[in-house]
Amino acid sequence: MKDDDATLLTHTGGCHCGAVRWEIEAPAVLKTHTCNCSICNLTHYQHLIVPKHRFRVVKGDDHLNLYTFGSGIAQHYFCKTCGVKSFYIPRSNPNGVSVHARCIDPATVQAVEDEPFDGQNWEKNAGSLAHLSET
Repeated sequence: MKDDDATLLTHTGGCHCGAVRWEIEAPAVLKTHTCNCSICNLTHYQHLIVPKHRFRVVKGDDHLNLYTFGSGIAQHYFCKTCGVKSFYIPRSNPNGVSVHARCIDPATVQAVEDEPFDGQNWEKNAGSLAHLSET
């Protein structure tokens, strides 16, 4: 089933301390990617990429700090209180948002189907993610 064929639910999530909270619209069965690039491997980041219009910060804009590295294109937002990066704007999907699936409140999640993503060879593989932020 394609993502746009599934019924979208509102999922909530945020950082560890609760200072940052957000909502996304996504199916009950989440299709995620666990990346092995230098930053994702350290944090065991489990990507759920959605179009920007299906993501909204509902609390804590003032608690967010921004981190960039390398090309500077990806915008990594983290809570300045607890340090958790619960979402970011990925370089592969600048018109989308990647939320850390482990930061989604579990009540609305039916299942998670995870695929590995070879981020160590990002330039070769990034195109395979581009469709995830399309509406």
